[in-house]
Amino acid sequence: MPMKNRAFLVLFALSITMLSGCAALQSLLSGAFKKPTMKFKTARLANASLSDATVDLVYEVDNPNSLGLKLASVDYAFFVEGKQLVAGKPKNGLALKSNGKSELVFPANVKFADIAPVVTTFLNKDAAAFKAQGTLGIQTPLGVLKFPLEKEGTFPVPKIPQVQFQSPRITNVTLSGATVQFPLSITNRNSFPLPVAGITGAIKVAGANVGTLSTGNLGMLEGSGTKQVTLPLTINFASAASAAMALRSGGNAQVSMTGNLTSDAQSVPLNLSQLVNFTK
Repeated sequence: MPMKNRAFLVLFALSITMLSGCAALQSLLSGAFKKPTMKFKTARLANASLSDATVDLVYEVDNPNSLGLKLASVDYAFFVEGKQLVAGKPKNGLALKSNGKSELVFPANVKFADIAPVVTTFLNKDAAAFKAQGTLGIQTPLGVLKFPLEKEGTFPVPKIPQVQFQSPRITNVTLSGATVQFPLSITNRNSFPLPVAGITGAIKVAGANVGTLSTGNLGMLEGSGTKQVTLPLTINFASAASAAMALRSGGNAQVSMTGNLTSDAQSVPLNLSQLVNFTK
């Protein structure tokens, strides 16, 4: 047999063998590989303030196979109150562990001014509606498997902290005036931490303007936590006659504050009016 024909037959035989082997291997993989499953887990807030928040949509992928898998593609869109926002994606090539569950976190920064023309109106809502849509591709030995990312739901809107006066204490009284320590109690009504850059407001005692209080930066309020701050104020009786009477005699008097509470870059109006007991 000529050498050329013999080489052709050898190559032909090898090709048949390789094709049979590939088919057998593919059949083996098909029988051994178990398709991963994916489910929506939760929507949670991160880095929240009264101006914006990061909304994390968390999915869980269960890979029952002994080999790790990787993301191949992500096509993802995120909407809040019907408006599409810029959404982040898990890192390219993110590995999914074998024989177990892996979390996939899709973050989106939500600026409340982009959702509502008046931010305080948005902040008075209990929850905001979101919608996620798209597909996720996972690389497997059988090729890329596609999973839908369809989900609608709500996430909690950050609540404005509650601010209250505690009983003020009169530390010094003279014929011309008095120094009063005004304790403020600031309570975070959210389950997550919230930054408070400060509280500033004009103070009235018994209807008379007595000055301005400012807390400075209060830092981060822990979730459901309360921070106490005491602010001194010197009151001139000559310019606040009705306050002078209340402070000289002690007892109860109406105290009000009109100002702002600032969280991150957002200021919201603050209006307090309480009947408090002045102590000496």
